Amino acid sequence: MIVRSPFDDIDVPDVGLPEFLFGDLGDAADRVAVIDGPSGQRMTFGELAHGVDRFAAALGERGLGRGDVIALFAPNTPYYPVVFHGALAAGVAVSTVNALYTPDELAFQLRDSGAKLLVTVSPFLDRARAALRSDGLAVTEVVLLDDARDEASTPMPENALADLLTTTAERPSVTVTGDDVAALPYSSGTTGRAKGVVLTHRNLVANLVQFQAVNASTGPDSRILAVLPFFHIYGMTVMMNHGIYVRATVVTMPRFDLADFLRTIAEHRVDRVYIAPPIAVALAKHPMVDQYDVDCIEMVFSGAAALDAELGHAVGKRLNCTVLQGYGMTELSPVSHAMPQDRPEMDLNSIGVALPNIECKLVDPETGEEGTRGELWVRGPNVMREYLNNPEATASTLDADGFLHTGDVATVTDEGVFYIVDRVKELIKYKGYQVPPAELEALLLTHDGIADAAVIGIKDAEGEEVPKAFVVRQQGADLSDDDVMSFVAERIAPHKKVRAVEFVDAIPKSASGKILRKDLRAREQAPA
Repeated sequence: MIVRSPFDDIDVPDVGLPEFLFGDLGDAADRVAVIDGPSGQRMTFGELAHGVDRFAAALGERGLGRGDVIALFAPNTPYYPVVFHGALAAGVAVSTVNALYTPDELAFQLRDSGAKLLVTVSPFLDRARAALRSDGLAVTEVVLLDDARDEASTPMPENALADLLTTTAERPSVTVTGDDVAALPYSSGTTGRAKGVVLTHRNLVANLVQFQAVNASTGPDSRILAVLPFFHIYGMTVMMNHGIYVRATVVTMPRFDLADFLRTIAEHRVDRVYIAPPIAVALAKHPMVDQYDVDCIEMVFSGAAALDAELGHAVGKRLNCTVLQGYGMTELSPVSHAMPQDRPEMDLNSIGVALPNIECKLVDPETGEEGTRGELWVRGPNVMREYLNNPEATASTLDADGFLHTGDVATVTDEGVFYIVDRVKELIKYKGYQVPPAELEALLLTHDGIADAAVIGIKDAEGEEVPKAFVVRQQGADLSDDDVMSFVAERIAPHKKVRAVEFVDAIPKSASGKILRKDLRAREQAPA
């Protein structure tokens, strides 16, 4: 049974994303496109478009074009969209990198994506330089969004973005089509190590017009707070690109700090706030909220992980605003379902309705039967092309009929309202970030004192899903839970840290050797 969106299908322009966003600025050229929250620095749409043009020309000077990839390893700044869209305008794809990554994680993504140029910021240089000393990389130059270089020895040339933008070279003559690759964010999908998600220009253009259908009140008079990272597909599409599309002003923040968050909202009169659920906890409960004039907020939209309805209503009541929720995945560019702005009465426990042009199936993971409860399968123009250089992972996620298997179990009402009720996939979602258990397990097994290990997600005292490791000690090993957590913390990004450890005699496994996570979850849920 296919469930279609209640919205009429929308025409998706067959153009490259930069042309779609900047092809005709009209009277928006002098309007403010981006504001740097901490400094107040402003960039108009005209200045943004000029920067995009000049960065494209600079890449062309370096011989980069269609089929090439650059990596963008930076926090949110007004220059993030300059680099992102400048690369796309030159026919180059952008692999956005998690700003928390360790050198090893960064090196893996650089190697796997084949990136030829790395764009970063000076505070990240130590990690970037360490990564660039790895073997098998194609990077030949580093570009800094700022220019606070030091005298340290470097593996390769480092140049400032400001210098690149002064080029007088012609912008490369390249016609970007909807089928060209635009972005290569990395996702763990439903399981396993992070994989490059191949998103085309058509995928990203489609998701903008799809999202606008349920978000129609956001427009030129809106101010969007971009505190969630642009390297994450949620920030990239819903905040950065959607803001440009509707000619809203996007106010950037490099990281979340509650006082700065509230000050930025109050100072810049932000009316659209996009969050992940951990921020909702602060908005609902922290006394600091009452110290700032944030009555400008009209809408809070939560994504990246499930928002508890009670918490959402508490935020709405405290801020006197509408609170909405949506659902998506990197592989969906990312939004497939959302609560429409004109239906604030919709159950906040739901993820809303399917966006235009989207078809869904709910398929029983055991029987393969279709019904009103099952694994959510999604088909539409926003569905990724494939996983980069990984046909096996692609085939296990994207079927021959074009349906992407999300790994989440959903139900649907007669009115087409969807609810996520369970999970097939093993992925842990910690504060909206993906944590693949298999990656942590592989790391744990490199410890001399660990004979076997398994990782699952459990709820902490605040209701947040966190990684818990079940560990079998090597015979004679003197190993504490702090030893295990410290070992992992030293080698991996902070959001992937193991936050609870239990020592066991054996890890439950199937006859084929697969970890039986359901048995571990049952162990967690058993009465003490």
